[in-house]
Amino acid sequence: MASHCEKHHPHTDSTPHLNGEANTHLPKKPKISSTSISESEIQSEFAHHDPSVARINNGSFGCCPSSVISAQQQWQLKFLRQPDRFYFNDLKKGILESRTIIKNLINAEHIDEVSIVDNATTAAAIVLQKIARDFNEGRFEKGDAAVMLHYAYGAVKKSIEAYVSRAGGYVIEVQLPFPVKSNDEIICEFRKALERGKANGRKVRLAVIDHITSMPCVVIPVKELVKICREEGVDQVFVDAAHAIGCTDIDMQDIGADYYTSNLHKWFFCPPSIAFLYSRRSPGHSDLHHPVVSHEYGNGLAIESAWIGTRDYSAQLVVPSVLNFVNRFEDGIKGIKKRNHEVVVKMGEMLVEAWKTHLGCPPSMCASMIMVGLPSCLGISSESDTLKLRMHLREEFRVEVPIYYRAPRKGETAIVTGYARISHQVYNKFEDYVKFRDAINELVRDGFTCSQLSK
Repeated sequence: MASHCEKHHPHTDSTPHLNGEANTHLPKKPKISSTSISESEIQSEFAHHDPSVARINNGSFGCCPSSVISAQQQWQLKFLRQPDRFYFNDLKKGILESRTIIKNLINAEHIDEVSIVDNATTAAAIVLQKIARDFNEGRFEKGDAAVMLHYAYGAVKKSIEAYVSRAGGYVIEVQLPFPVKSNDEIICEFRKALERGKANGRKVRLAVIDHITSMPCVVIPVKELVKICREEGVDQVFVDAAHAIGCTDIDMQDIGADYYTSNLHKWFFCPPSIAFLYSRRSPGHSDLHHPVVSHEYGNGLAIESAWIGTRDYSAQLVVPSVLNFVNRFEDGIKGIKKRNHEVVVKMGEMLVEAWKTHLGCPPSMCASMIMVGLPSCLGISSESDTLKLRMHLREEFRVEVPIYYRAPRKGETAIVTGYARISHQVYNKFEDYVKFRDAINELVRDGFTCSQLSK
C-alpha cells in the first residue's frame, strides 16, 4: 500500500479582495451553541419529509433543513423584489462568501481555486472538455490514455465517452472487486490499469478517481492513488467526489489532485443544486471554462460560473446558512460525519445479521453509506430486477433504498447477488431500518422472488 508519509501543509490564507468586496473567513474554531440541537429540533427541521417513508437513501438527492429552505426563499424574494439591485449589489458578494466558506472547509490554498457550479456532473464536463481540447489542439497525442474506475458514476463515464474518447483518448477502466476486502485490492488493480495505459509507449494523460463510489459504494484510498499517479507520471488527476463534502474528510492540499469536485446538496444540507470544483493553481490549469458561455467568458472559471445568465442562484448563496445549521450539532460537520458513519455501520450489521448475509466492504471503507447483502432467495438476477424490487419496496412497503446487482462470476454458486445501499443522515431513525428489515423478512417469508414482478 502506498505510504501515508505525505506532509500535511498548514492552512494558509491568501484570499484577495475580489470585485472590491471584503473577505469573509471562517473562524478557526466555529462558534457552536453551548446546547446542541435536540432530537425534536432535528425532526422539526425535516418535518417536510414524507413521514410514511423510510427514507434511507440520502446518498441520491441529499436533504435540506427547513431553516435553510427559509434562507433560500429569502434570497429568491430578494431577487424578485429588485432584480437589478440583486445582480449589481448582492450576487457576487454572496457567491464570494460561499466560495470562501468552501475554501476553508476543503483547505484549498487560494480562493481562485474554488468555483461553484450546479453539480458534480457539470464539474466533470468542465474538466473533460479541457482534456478534449488538449487532445484536439495537439498538447496530447491521439491514443494517449485516460484511466477511470469501473465503478465511475454513469454520467461521468458518458462524459468521458463524449469528450475524451471522441477527441482521441484511449480509455482504460480499473476493474475493482466487489465485495471489496481492503484498500490493497483497489491499489493493486489501479497499478495494473496504469501499466496497461503506458503500454506501447503511450502516456497516461488523465486519471479519473472517485473518492466515494456511488454504486456499489466504497471509500476509495484517493490520497494513495493520487500519489501513485504522481510517481507514474500521470499528467492530470481529476477526483470525482460527488458524495464527499459532509460525508468524509477532505483536504485539497493533502490529497494533491489537480481537480476535485463534490456536491453540497448530498451530504452538506444545501438545496439542489450546488457543487464546488477545485482546480489547483498550476501552469496549464487555467484553461477551464464553464460549458455555458456568458458575458464573463475569459475572466476565470470562478467568475464565469458565478453568472451564466438569468437563473435561480439561491442554492449557491445559502452556504453561510448551512454552516450555521451544522454548527448547531456537537463538533459541527465533523461530529455529524462521525455519528453518521457509526450509525450506518451498526444498521448495516443489524441487517446482515437478520438476513444471514454480509456487508459489501469493511466498515473502515465506508462513510455514511454502506452496502448490505440481501437474501439470495429473492432471486435478484439482473439490473432490471433491482429496479423492480426497488419500486416494489417503495410502493408496497414505503421504503426508499437503491439496490445493486452483482453478477456471479464463473463457477460461483449460492452467492449474494443483490445489495442495498443504505444511508444515514441526521434525520434518520432506528425505525427506518427496522421497517426495511421487516419488509425484506416478509418477502422472504412469503416466498417472494423478483420473477414475480411484472416487467
